[in-house]
Amino acid sequence: MLRGHGSAAAFCIALLALSSWNCFAQTPKQPWTNTHLSPDERADLVVKVMTLDEKVQLVHGSMAMLGRKIPGALGGDGFVPGIPRLGIPDLNLIGAGVGITNLGKRTNGQATALPASLAETATWDPKLAYEFGTVIGRETRDQGFNVSLGGGNDIMREPRNGRNFEYHGEDPILAGKIIGQELKAIQDQGVIADIKHYALNCQETDRMGVSSNLDQRSMRELDLLAFEIGIKDSGVGTVMCAYNRVNGVYSCENDYLLNQALKKDWDFQGWVMSDWGATHSTVKAALAGLDQEFFENKYFSEPLKKAVENREVPKSRLDDMVHRILRTMFAVGVIDNPPVIKPIDAEADAGVAQRVEEQGAVLLRNEGNQLPLKASSLHSIAVIGSHADVGVLSGGGSAQVEPVGGNAVPPKEIPPGPNGFLSVLVWDPSSPLQAIRAKAPTAKVDYDDGTDPAAGPKLAATSDVAIVFVYQHTHEDADLENLSLPDHQDELVKQVAAANPHTIVVLENGDPVLMPWLTSVKAILESWYPGQRGGEAIANILFGDVNPSGKLPISFPKSESDLPHLSIPAPPPSNQPANEELLPTPIFIDANYTEGLKVGYRWYDAENKDPLFPFGFGLSYTSFSYSQLKVTSGKPIQVTFSVKNTGLRAGTEVAEVYVGLPASANEPPKRLVAWEKVQLDPGQNRTVTVSLEPQFMSVFNVEKDAWDLLPGDYLVFAGGSSRHTPLTATLHISAESSKP
Repeated sequence: MLRGHGSAAAFCIALLALSSWNCFAQTPKQPWTNTHLSPDERADLVVKVMTLDEKVQLVHGSMAMLGRKIPGALGGDGFVPGIPRLGIPDLNLIGAGVGITNLGKRTNGQATALPASLAETATWDPKLAYEFGTVIGRETRDQGFNVSLGGGNDIMREPRNGRNFEYHGEDPILAGKIIGQELKAIQDQGVIADIKHYALNCQETDRMGVSSNLDQRSMRELDLLAFEIGIKDSGVGTVMCAYNRVNGVYSCENDYLLNQALKKDWDFQGWVMSDWGATHSTVKAALAGLDQEFFENKYFSEPLKKAVENREVPKSRLDDMVHRILRTMFAVGVIDNPPVIKPIDAEADAGVAQRVEEQGAVLLRNEGNQLPLKASSLHSIAVIGSHADVGVLSGGGSAQVEPVGGNAVPPKEIPPGPNGFLSVLVWDPSSPLQAIRAKAPTAKVDYDDGTDPAAGPKLAATSDVAIVFVYQHTHEDADLENLSLPDHQDELVKQVAAANPHTIVVLENGDPVLMPWLTSVKAILESWYPGQRGGEAIANILFGDVNPSGKLPISFPKSESDLPHLSIPAPPPSNQPANEELLPTPIFIDANYTEGLKVGYRWYDAENKDPLFPFGFGLSYTSFSYSQLKVTSGKPIQVTFSVKNTGLRAGTEVAEVYVGLPASANEPPKRLVAWEKVQLDPGQNRTVTVSLEPQFMSVFNVEKDAWDLLPGDYLVFAGGSSRHTPLTATLHISAESSKP
């Protein structure tokens, strides 16, 4: 078996990473080099000539960082050696949820720090999500990698989850449609994309042992639907199964998740890789649908070879694993058109990051039209807190980006969590203070770091306006204890607001936050983790160069007592695994998601609870009205209504359509089914028409293992948020028309 890089063929493969030279043109032509054949045909031809050792080689990979020196590896998150004699290149994998990561400290590892995935989703703009993914795909490729490990898409069942900032909110259709375009864009750049963590990875606490327990109907209608839409819309090449168990069975050896739903029902053609260390067996995992193991190689290396030789795992199953990997490599182009290392286009990509933040920031409060600020009328501005003098906060863990320009503050390590993962606090180098000064060149703009309880309010009292930046850092390996702001920031906001009646709060966070000071401040801007040009984007919104149009992809609770679960399931403190272990021994606990279908806004609606801010909510510097709702039956069902800009500024409205199912469905009151972003000049009126996909109006019938569009009366709602739907109509679906 040729595994080294000493042969002429290996030399040729090495050149592929350095130039666009066509290796196939320099070596004897093999039948699978024929680009007129389908990816499946090409993969079959390769599999036929592979040895058993070569096949096994492709189905397990190593972690290519933490000081490991692996020939051919680029220092990313994972590495699978190629097969030079067959012209199959190495797989070099890199984390890329919100930009290309550099946990291995590569010399060329700086990349564009994109805003949090929640900010991307808050744009409600699939076209902008495609731009977001284009940056990820392009920078992945420019740094030499051919597999991108981004694409987190777990529904937010637990608002304290440390990785929610990497995910796409609480609604499956919004999440699926946004991530679908992101992943499609990555693969359009010639990079294999990944969607993760499949499935129900809703908490970091005891993530190696917790069992996410949920009934099958709720799983299919919410948690798995988000994946189904994203996978089908993108044609994504690989799915990463999660650490946690689902209904008592590890995700990476869960036949229902991998074989039944993913590969059979959704006809997924790519391959399933494990999260790093999430494989727990050889035969069971292989037969349940896992195709590739990372990173310890305990199960899919020699043990898998022996299992095939002993016929515990059929040879056809191993061939299927390898086929899925190879056909994806052919389909995406990493074999015919491998990456060429070159500098990233930092300026252009930062521009995309800024646009995402400008459209994804959500204006939550604007009493008395405090915003936008008018520079000409301001003599003094106080900027307070959250290192706003130098940068904007980012989320941590394996999604952490080393931003272009480096960390704006001295690095501060976060103590390892129960899973042993070390995170670092990083502020992306985009100074809100400098951006605000540029917007108000004649005003005196001073900064206070917010750590002295007297200094910030004192500065605020002598200023025309006080802008307080507050933060909530979230990261992999730990969940939040609560949703309150840390480090006495609530008290800071209260004191500043008491000193200055024109106080504006800018939130930098990855989960919802509680706001005991809500009615004391004039304006609140939700910026999430704002990314590479977050300071400039925030200043553009504050001063009105950008009219905010973001809408919440998550609900904000008034208090934690309003959540479905008062606390996160956790092992007894005395049984916590040792911190020094990279993959500690799991402790088997249960997270019982008894709320079922009632997630996010569905929960608040069904329980008659008022959220602090509802899903879909977001203010503008103008106003909009809705009228003339009409629903047309047929295939497709169409919903038509008018949206008018009733204010004095041009603006963009996300017009949202919800449907309430017949009583026989036994569902929460309504679900999002469609939306459209509408740009309107002052006084302009536009007719919006959206088509409703039958699946999005259906319930999952577990007994039939199929979707049912039930006959009966459906309520159709249209408006600006899940709690503001001024238009309603009734749609009747007959028993005859409900049939597929």
